[in-house]
Order: sequence, then C-alpha cells, then structure tokens
Amino acid sequence: MARMTDPLPVLTAEIETVGELRELYRAAEARAARLRLLSNVGGDLIEADSVTLDEVVRRSLARLAFFVGGRGADLLPADGATGIAIKAPGREGGVLCRVQIEGLASLDAIADEEDREACRMLLDLVGTAVERVERERDREHLLAILQERETQLETLVARMFSAQEDERRRVAYELHDGVAQTATALLRLLEGATAQAKSEAFLAQREQLTQIARGLVTELRGVIAGLRPTILDDLGFSAALEALCDDLERDGYRVTKRLRASEDRLPNVIETTLYRVAQEAITNIRKHAGQPCPVLVEADLRQGAEHPFCG
Repeated sequence: MARMTDPLPVLTAEIETVGELRELYRAAEARAARLRLLSNVGGDLIEADSVTLDEVVRRSLARLAFFVGGRGADLLPADGATGIAIKAPGREGGVLCRVQIEGLASLDAIADEEDREACRMLLDLVGTAVERVERERDREHLLAILQERETQLETLVARMFSAQEDERRRVAYELHDGVAQTATALLRLLEGATAQAKSEAFLAQREQLTQIARGLVTELRGVIAGLRPTILDDLGFSAALEALCDDLERDGYRVTKRLRASEDRLPNVIETTLYRVAQEAITNIRKHAGQPCPVLVEADLRQGAEHPFCG
C-alpha cells in the first residue's frame, strides 16, 4: 500500500494525455450517437407500411434535424426547388421527395465527415423505405383492380350462363307445349283410328305413319330433355342425375349409382353446371364405349363434402 509520502508516478510518453483521452471519449460518444440514430431510424423504416409510412418518414427526418442541430424538418415534394433530395436506391434512382432543415442547405454544409456520411446513410434508408412502400401500394392497387375485374368477369359469366339456360328453358317448354303436343296427338289419332278400312294398303300406311309419329315424339322428348329437363327445375340435380342413369340402363348399360343427396337444394347455377357436366360425361360414354358396359356414377351433394360432384 502506497504511503502519502511516496512520490507520484511519472507518465511516460506512451501514455495518452488527459486531453487526448477526452478527445477519444468524445469521438466514441459521437460514433455511438450516429449508430443509435441509424439503428432507431432503420428499425422504424423497416416496419413502416402503406398506412404508417408518412408518419415514420416525418419522425425520421425530425431526428435527422435534431442530430445536426436543427429545430425540425419539413417534407417537400420531389419537384420542389429547395431542400435536400431523397432519392430511390441505386445509381439511377430518381428523386422521391425532399427535406428542408433550417440552417442546412445541403449535406456538404455538415463539417464533420462522419456526421455527413451518417446523414447521407439515413436519407438512403428513408429513400429505400419510401420506394418499397410505394411499390407495395402499386401492387395492392393492381391487385384490387384485378380482383374487381375477376368479380366483374364472374358476374358476366354468370349472367351469360343464366341467359343461356333461360333460353334453353324457353325453347324446351315451347317444344313441349307446341310441337311435342301436336306430335303426341297425331300418334294417338293414328293408334286409335277405326278399323273400318280393311285394305292391307291402308293398314300398312297407317302402321308406317304410326311408327313415324312415335319416333317423332321420342326424338322431341330427347331434344327437350337435352335443352332443359323439367325434372331439374322441379326436383333438382339428384333427381335429374337419377333420370340420366335410368336412360343409360334402358340402353343396356349396367349402372352402379352412389348418390348422396343433400336435404337442401343447391343454388340453381350450381345444379345446372353439375347437370351439364354429368350430361356431357354420359354422352361421352355412349359415344366412345362402343357397346353397353359397366358404369359407375358418384355424386356427393351433402353440405361440407370435399367435392360436390365426382363421376
């Protein structure tokens, strides 16, 4: 333990003077202040979005103003004649906006080189954030336009589909109430004709006309069913699908049905779409099978089913 009477140690030339230590301390404090500024501003700008960007940018520029000794910062438009430019990142980055700080005409007016570089980095961070959010806004705007157009397209397709089905329904009912009724009446008259004429020629002609009328009725009923089956409107898709399966069975196909009906009717446009899919599938079976064969028809219309129809 040193005594009060011991001589004081002599500082060598290798040990810094008190002034130099103070200078190093001030430099370290200045660097720490720059790092805190860039870290805080950078963190805020990273989290900025299209809603908070303007407020975050103004707060970041206010910090810059306080750092260089100003009382505040004003955000100016890009085409302004005054203020320090804030550019998009990259060598070819255009001016996004400008900032005006009282007493600071440009970054070159900052005496300390490290302070000047820190301010330049801060403005680069602001420019990067502004460009990023503006691109996000553009994407959101384009996405909104796309979604609106998709909605319009869906509405247009639904209207076209509905109009097509309405026209088919109208034609089907006109055929049913007009031509089909007339053909049916002709068939009944031919079948119920009196047997007063006994000549073989008349009987042969009557039989020929009866066959023609019977074929005409069958063909008209097929056309009506193809246009718009009344069973689809009256009883729904399940019953209409059952009718399609019954037609296949009458033609000799061995049909296995796994139909799970729903207690409630599906929307008309969905039922019609499902019916057209099933109708086309059965048409392809008749066209490409070559001869009657086993056919499996599945439909699950229960609420919550993964697929409303799979055949």
